Amino acid sequence: MQSTQTEAFTCLLAQVGREDTGKVGGKNASLGEMIRHLTETGIRVPGGFATTADAYWHFLDHNNIRHGITEKLGQWSVEGVSLETVGYAIRRLIGKGEFPQDLADEIRRAYRQLADETGQENPAVAVRSSATAEDLPEASFAGQQESFLNIVGEKALLAACRHCFASLFTDRAIAYRDKHGFEHMKVALSVGVQQMVHADTGSAGVMFSADTESGFPDVVLINANWGLGETVVQGSIDPDEYMVFKPLLDDVSCKPIISRTLGGKEKKLIYSPRKSKPTQLVNTSEWERQSPVLSDDDVLLLSRWAVIVEKHYGCPMDMEWAKDGESGEMFIVQARPETVQSQLGADTFKTYTLKSNGELLVSGLGIGSAIATGKVCKLASISEIDKFVEGSVLVTGKTDPDWVPIIMKAAAIITDHGGRTSHAAIIARELGLPAIVGVGDAQRKLTNDLEITVSCAEGDKGSVYAGIADYESEAIALDDIPVTQTEVMLNLGNPAAALKWWKLPADGIGLVRMEFIISNLIKIHPLALLHPERVSRGEARQIETLTTAWKDKPAYFIDTLAFGLARIAASRHPHPVIVRMSDFKTNEYAQLLGGAAFEPAEENPMLGWRGASRYYSEEYRAGFALECKAVKKAREVAGMKNIVVMIPFCRTPEEADLVLEEMAAAGLRRGVEGLQVYVMAEVPSNIILAEEFAKRFDGFSIGSNDLTQLVLGVDRDSNLLSGLFDDRHEAVRRSIASLITTAHQNKRPVGICGQAPSDYPDFARFLVESGIDSISVNPDSFVAVKRQVAKAESDLL
Repeated sequence: MQSTQTEAFTCLLAQVGREDTGKVGGKNASLGEMIRHLTETGIRVPGGFATTADAYWHFLDHNNIRHGITEKLGQWSVEGVSLETVGYAIRRLIGKGEFPQDLADEIRRAYRQLADETGQENPAVAVRSSATAEDLPEASFAGQQESFLNIVGEKALLAACRHCFASLFTDRAIAYRDKHGFEHMKVALSVGVQQMVHADTGSAGVMFSADTESGFPDVVLINANWGLGETVVQGSIDPDEYMVFKPLLDDVSCKPIISRTLGGKEKKLIYSPRKSKPTQLVNTSEWERQSPVLSDDDVLLLSRWAVIVEKHYGCPMDMEWAKDGESGEMFIVQARPETVQSQLGADTFKTYTLKSNGELLVSGLGIGSAIATGKVCKLASISEIDKFVEGSVLVTGKTDPDWVPIIMKAAAIITDHGGRTSHAAIIARELGLPAIVGVGDAQRKLTNDLEITVSCAEGDKGSVYAGIADYESEAIALDDIPVTQTEVMLNLGNPAAALKWWKLPADGIGLVRMEFIISNLIKIHPLALLHPERVSRGEARQIETLTTAWKDKPAYFIDTLAFGLARIAASRHPHPVIVRMSDFKTNEYAQLLGGAAFEPAEENPMLGWRGASRYYSEEYRAGFALECKAVKKAREVAGMKNIVVMIPFCRTPEEADLVLEEMAAAGLRRGVEGLQVYVMAEVPSNIILAEEFAKRFDGFSIGSNDLTQLVLGVDRDSNLLSGLFDDRHEAVRRSIASLITTAHQNKRPVGICGQAPSDYPDFARFLVESGIDSISVNPDSFVAVKRQVAKAESDLL
């Protein structure tokens, strides 16, 4: 069957745009859109050509198989024949088809033109499927059809095109179209043929122009691995992850990278020397595993491109990138609308909270923010699909698009491999399922039929607990949260959870607990990094494992703390984020790796060597300098000038002077680069000498627990005295009211970051009546406290 059409079956990518989705599919239309409109911005997109929807229908009609496909689809939807049987039969029908001569000639002609443009006799190309119902705002169809890399020569190209046509009827594609209501025989397949980027000797990965978990719009998230990008997309490795704060990308005075996490990167995909197998998976070198894939300049370039692409399309974008290992040039090789967060309502906020849980079994990267329960169903491979029990928690090594029919029946997903942009993560978000990826040992530790709880409600760490946990969910209408004159802020310590709360209309962060980052992310006593010779051999080995990627071991402390603080600060930029310098007690410091060698045993650590007294002491000043350098890096390198430093447990004005001198020596000088320094008001001397402290600090933040302890003389941790501990006691109230009055007389703001306003509405009312400037609470208490403050303010009118 010959066609009379001329040049109807192929077109250059540079000749199409977004309006041509019906002609060349969403993927190819988007590539053409970027080539036509974004090349002038500096964005590089590999050129090539595409077959048209007419080419696909021409192929089917030439082989007389339209009716056969429709008939077999009916066997699945009406007669109950299995999806696997029907999908295989349709793919075989297409796979046995022959190319019409005119179509084959046109594809060859386009390939030869590409050869002329590249100066190569048989250029290597990427052959990608692009369906006409694809990359839509409401459905991505990500990974539903096949792609083939490093295809060389006309014969191999035609074979790859035929495989692409057939992949329109993979089991996952059939199931996905059925779920989203697309008619199978009204969807066509266009084949995109792009010049290959030599990422086999370079790197590649995925990039989003918004946070994939929280929807926070002000960041770019990049995942990266050595070699071709399929390992990142498929989730077969644990990639590097970078996060960049978009609003500061144009500020040449800073590098707004707010997070950098090195993945395991155990393998990479490269070109294969065998013609029968274009690519091969190989082990990475030790250097590659320990080194970041991207330089800071690479990360910032990609992020700027992401902003340009997002602005052009007018929505958050999901992109794939590749870096040529020979030329060093960066390319965008795909771009599609992000289809999960963009579909969520901006005016609502849903939270999940664990009320109780069993033993922690395994953990990994949490995808989404939901909680699910169910029985474990482990599958070693897709061949075990028949063993899956609907409503179970799928546990496996990794998923690819073939797993979609199973995932659609799962309560949650747990994989041992993959990052935030892996297939399992993308599909879980789109289906609204909680997922935990990159666990490492889930298949070994979780047994079939074990009842578990999958929680992604605790930041970006996902946790699997034994048993069916008690949890609750709440949908909050943001329009119902009142506006208040008194600022209501958040208490945070976990960088992973910071972006989760971005939709809450908080006025900043009133307390960042540095201790959380040190104990949970750094895990090492700062002096152990400065004086490794004093650390036990066993702990030295653990420290070496944690710091392998850092030749300069103290830099590990500075970098990890700086990135953690920057990420938290970015979540509220430009509102103030008050960072309390470390406030461990000696017994808590001693529990850090290497800490026992540097910490004395104290009878009463609560009232001992803590807070300000450590910072200027000969025994710890070098450790405090590392803290200061981390804050300086977060403020001046990452650009988070909204960070305010707070000094805890500062007993006297003279002690304040010594601390400020130490800070200045480490590069943090009050007033320089807009740096403000607050004092934690938790010692009675802070109240009594408030006027003196006001001369040295820019503000006060009341720590009501410690203040109550010292005003009433009650050990806050004593069960015997629990009846006496009351931060609403008149003595405590008078102390707070006195501080507010004196601070305001000296033009200094006062906030509070204790638990009392969350627990006691009458205490929140007292604070408002006393004229406090801000109240900082845990995120789960924010809405309730905001309403209490609004009521108190209304009653005062």
